[in-house]
Amino acid sequence: MYVFYDGMWDYDSVLDVLGSSLGGADVRVLAKEVPCALLASCLLDENNRVARNAAWVLSHKPVSQIRTLSYDMLVGIIISTPDTSLRRLALNLVEKQDVPRESMRTDFLDFCLLHMHMPDEPPGVQSLCMKLAFRMCSPYPELMHEFHETLGLMPTEHYKTSVKHLINKMKNNNKPLL
Repeated sequence: MYVFYDGMWDYDSVLDVLGSSLGGADVRVLAKEVPCALLASCLLDENNRVARNAAWVLSHKPVSQIRTLSYDMLVGIIISTPDTSLRRLALNLVEKQDVPRESMRTDFLDFCLLHMHMPDEPPGVQSLCMKLAFRMCSPYPELMHEFHETLGLMPTEHYKTSVKHLINKMKNNNKPLL
């Protein structure tokens, strides 16, 4: 389906399009045409396809627009969704944000520390959790120590090559990689 809409985007028209099967060309068109706030409101839709497609389209928005999204809303989605694709897309959106140090959520840090080494998580989720945990821990020496201890307990032979590389890079580096 190639999206062609000759009118003003409203919530219902966006829901209709996001509820259908989209291709890359559709996502690029929607990223250019649909306002960020309208897409963000679709992230909380109970239809998983709508929420997932909204996150996919948002990931194609300029970083300056992604940074206007609610950090707390995205973290809430990440922590609560059973949909691994939506989780990965929302983690990707959070990774592009500049989150102030004082806005760090300990429940999100705990989530990232846990999910970065869960074998049933896809490599994309593991890697993003690792990067975000590193970012959240880096201003605090005691948390960086805990982060490195967690990395040390991760047997790399059970992970995909991309995750192994990131683990090894982080074990040998105390500077943010982001």
